[in-house]
Amino acid sequence: MRQVEIVEGDHVRGNPDADIVIIEYGDFQCPYCARAHPTLSGLQQQHGERIALVYRHLPLGMHPYAESAAEAAEAAGAQGKFWEMHDSLFEHQAQMAPGQLPLLAQGLGLDAARFDADIAERRHRERVQAQAEEAKSLGASGTPSFFINGERYQGDSDRESLTAAVERYL
Repeated sequence: MRQVEIVEGDHVRGNPDADIVIIEYGDFQCPYCARAHPTLSGLQQQHGERIALVYRHLPLGMHPYAESAAEAAEAAGAQGKFWEMHDSLFEHQAQMAPGQLPLLAQGLGLDAARFDADIAERRHRERVQAQAEEAKSLGASGTPSFFINGERYQGDSDRESLTAAVERYL
């Protein structure tokens, strides 16, 4: 199996040369991704520059708002606020609907007209779909799918399992 590494254009939180790079293929409407979110953030806070997080999109067909949420994250990213939107989408997952996205963008101080145009024109759809195809080519069909230092992580997305996996790499 090929190694999964940071590529140009990835959304990276932390130092791209960190000891541990966790690449997540996720879905903003997935409850398991939402469950993993605070654990990943906590691990990064705990270990600082030793951990980098990368988020790539794998919106699942069973989640009707996942693709629009992924495109919204990319639209925010085009304005330098990908991670802020990423966090906001998971924090507001229970209220996720297309009508909610402009409110989240407004809360982040994004240029509303630019954000709305990106969403209406689906400017980021191709990127989202390309990442989903890449995930499938790597055998990642469900979310969240993690690759830790290039290797597929097969464990659960709960706090205990993810923490144990990261500590093995440390």
